[in-house]
Amino acid sequence: MANVDELLETFGNMTLLELSDFVKKFEEKFEVTAAAPIAVAGAAAAAPAEAEAEQDEFDVVLEGAGDKKIQVIKVVREIVSGLGLKEAKDLVESAPKAILEKVDKAAAEAAKEKLEGAGAKVSVK
Repeated sequence: MANVDELLETFGNMTLLELSDFVKKFEEKFEVTAAAPIAVAGAAAAAPAEAEAEQDEFDVVLEGAGDKKIQVIKVVREIVSGLGLKEAKDLVESAPKAILEKVDKAAAEAAKEKLEGAGAKVSVK
């Protein structure tokens, strides 16, 4: 059984293109065809589920500015580089809106803490 476990580990680390190439070569070598293409799709569907379990990219979403809109605008300008006053104001007024996208957990938590400190309602997804 150790060999089967090793094979499963190897297949789990392969990309879909690598798996597809393997299946083609397997079919040629043993003169068989893949009877259930759904099984490949099932494996592909399982891969995103694993990726979600090990989420390493987060989005910081501004849900609302709260009572201290000016303070929130200042923090948004601090967090999001390159925003002018008008752009930051428009971003805050268009809430709910993503402030940061695909950042690591530490950066997302730091941004959330700063925004909540300024009085904003924030969620990390």
